[in-house]
Amino acid sequence: MELSFFKKSFSTVLRIGILFVVMVAIGYYLLSPKKRLPVYNPVDVNPKLVDESVKHIRSNHKIFDFHLINQNGDTITEQDYKDKIYVADFFFTRCQTICPIMTTNMADLQEHFKNDPSVKLLSHSVTPDIDSISILRAYADKKGVIDSKWNLVTGDKKHIYNLARKSYFAVLEEGDGGIQDFIHTEQFILVDKKRQIRGFYDGTDKNEIQRIIKDIQILKDE
Repeated sequence: MELSFFKKSFSTVLRIGILFVVMVAIGYYLLSPKKRLPVYNPVDVNPKLVDESVKHIRSNHKIFDFHLINQNGDTITEQDYKDKIYVADFFFTRCQTICPIMTTNMADLQEHFKNDPSVKLLSHSVTPDIDSISILRAYADKKGVIDSKWNLVTGDKKHIYNLARKSYFAVLEEGDGGIQDFIHTEQFILVDKKRQIRGFYDGTDKNEIQRIIKDIQILKDE
């Protein structure tokens, strides 16, 4: 009789204990603040990366409007990335140093998000006078680019270089986008659906690619 009573009491206490643990876990989950990524404005970035004309901006920085041409000869503007999360970089097809690594890592991101229409990629040529539509098309075919997911773009050099320096804060070197100007950077830039910069990454580092994947998920959960 006493043993039966003890077993029932122990079972009741155990159930109460489990229920308590579950409730505490649920409460912790509901009350814990979700991780958020910073929003980068010019004042938050290394001053060497920020063009003098935008250094004073303290809030509401957004990627400027753009007008570029992709590997299919289609016009690509900011509207093609409306309500999308995207990763941007700057490359050139003849590069034999960091660009092949960056392109491989972009391809990894493409593979990871290929069935997710909310995520896209955008690679800007820094030698647009050389990287014609046909050259970008051949490069895209060689690298396995999915056209609906990833745009390789060419266009006016000054426009692209202004984007790099004044929108994405991707390069240290100063310049005017002229004939002698040349930028070369390993930066990947994460942009949210509001065209705000939410992260900077070393596009040659596989560990950084995993960090991008995690950060994109954070943005998707916001």
